Amino acid sequence: MTAPLDRDWLAAHPLPSPGEESDKNSRGRVLAVGGSMLCPGGLMLTAEAALRAGAGKVRVATVAPAALAIGIAMPEAGVVALPVDDRGEIAVAGADAVIENLARADALVFGPAMASSVSAARLLGAVLHQIGGVPVVFDAAAIGALRHRAAAVRALAGGAVLTPHHGEMAALCGLDEAEVAADPVRHACEWAETFGAVVVLKGGDTIIAAPGAEPLRYDGGGVGLATSGSGDVLAGIVAGLLARGATPRDAAAWGVWLHGEAGRTLGPPGFLARELLPLIPALF
Repeated sequence: MTAPLDRDWLAAHPLPSPGEESDKNSRGRVLAVGGSMLCPGGLMLTAEAALRAGAGKVRVATVAPAALAIGIAMPEAGVVALPVDDRGEIAVAGADAVIENLARADALVFGPAMASSVSAARLLGAVLHQIGGVPVVFDAAAIGALRHRAAAVRALAGGAVLTPHHGEMAALCGLDEAEVAADPVRHACEWAETFGAVVVLKGGDTIIAAPGAEPLRYDGGGVGLATSGSGDVLAGIVAGLLARGATPRDAAAWGVWLHGEAGRTLGPPGFLARELLPLIPALF
C-alpha cells in the first residue's frame, strides 16, 4: 500500500521557512559534485535547481575544463575545478578538494551528469566516509557506485536520498529492469531499509520510500519529464530543500512534487529540462 503524495500531504509536512533576517548562509549551502566531459553543462541544472528551491548558496565541483565556462554562465554559483581522469570524469585525485569544500556545505548532491559508474565509484570511495553529518543526494552514476556500500550509507549521520530511475535501480539491486518495473513499491521499500535511506524510484508513477514509513506515490508529472537533464533538476531541488533544513523524506517528497507539477505545467513532450527551473519558486 502507498499513500498519495498530494497537497494534503504537503500541508501536513511543511518545509522550514527562512526568517526575514536570514542571510544566504543561513538559508543553506549546497555542494554539487558531478559533471563530465561528456556532459559538461549538466551540473548547472542541478545547481540552479538548488537555488530555485530556496538554498542560499551553491558551490559546483566539476571537471576542470568545464569549470570556468560554468562559472561565467552561472554567476550565482561558486566553482571548484577538479582533475579529469582518462574517461573524461572527475579523477579520484579530486577527492581532497571535495572533502575540503564539504566543510562549508549544509547538503551534498553527488553524481549528476557523471557518465561512468567506474569513475564515480572511485571518487565516492575516497569521499563517502568523510561526509559525516551532511545530508546527501546520490544521483545518476553515483547510485550504481553504492551497490556494495550499504553499511557506509546507513552510517551517514545526516541521512541520504537516492534518486534512481528503473534502470539505475536494477543496476543497484542486481536485477533486471523489468523486475523492478513489475513491483516498484516492494523494491523501493526493500532498498530503503537496506541503505537506511530515502529511495525515490522514478517512473510514470514515482515511489518515495523511507525506512519505517509508509511509502508515498506521486502519480507523475507527464511523459514530458522523460527528457535529458530532468533528473539533474530533481536532484538539485531535493538538495536545496535538505540545505534549508528539511528532513530527507520531506525533501524528497516535496522535490518530487515540485518537479512533477512543473512538468504538468509545461505539458506535452518537447520542453527542455532547463524550462522547469523558473517554475519552481511559484509552485511553493
